[in-house]
Amino acid sequence: MNETTQQAIVQTLREQILSGELSPGQRLVEAQLAQWLGVSRTPLRYALSVLSSEGLLDRCGTRGYIVRRFSVRDVLNAIDVRGVLEGLAARTVAESGVSPALAAALDDCLREGDEIFGQKRLRPGDDVRYAQMNGRFHALIVDAAQNQAVTAALSLNDKVPFVSPFTIAFDESARERQFMMLMYAHRQHHAIVDALKKGEGARVEALMKEHTHISKESLNLSLPSLHLIAGAA
Repeated sequence: MNETTQQAIVQTLREQILSGELSPGQRLVEAQLAQWLGVSRTPLRYALSVLSSEGLLDRCGTRGYIVRRFSVRDVLNAIDVRGVLEGLAARTVAESGVSPALAAALDDCLREGDEIFGQKRLRPGDDVRYAQMNGRFHALIVDAAQNQAVTAALSLNDKVPFVSPFTIAFDESARERQFMMLMYAHRQHHAIVDALKKGEGARVEALMKEHTHISKESLNLSLPSLHLIAGAA
């Protein structure tokens, strides 16, 4: 079994856990999972150990695992951690100087967000488009800091549901308020880029921490998402 296939099994199971298809508290039996996924036991065992190290599974007995339960507090705490780590990364970038390539890539993100919010309402597909742009924006800053400890810590932290900047929790019933909230978040993106370009380390660190409050507010609006977590906890 090659490494690519092993990673594919990890990714498949990770998505099924985060989507709730494999429900919190559910016991995972190797034989049943292997049959369900159509894979052999060895790469599956590897995948389960990886997901356990990421905190998505808890060991149960000598060979078994159960899908971990996340509380709302777990999610909010992880969002706070992301703010601190991204704040450190942004400060590092501001103090070491923004390269022309990074400035151009961040400006592209700002332009795309401006296009989305220039329509005065979210059109079909805009939620996915915004989430991808938001994830790219945050990743650009973290990557530019070139701090492996921060990158590794964020990678682990982002495994908590709804914490990654690529994940925006949307609720159809609160679409107008969500639009206003995300538009405010994008104005913060502009302020973050301004501080980065001016080399204002302390200011950009504070802005990145403040920026995560939008993730919390967005989650509060998205009641189905909160029920999914809280109901499982």
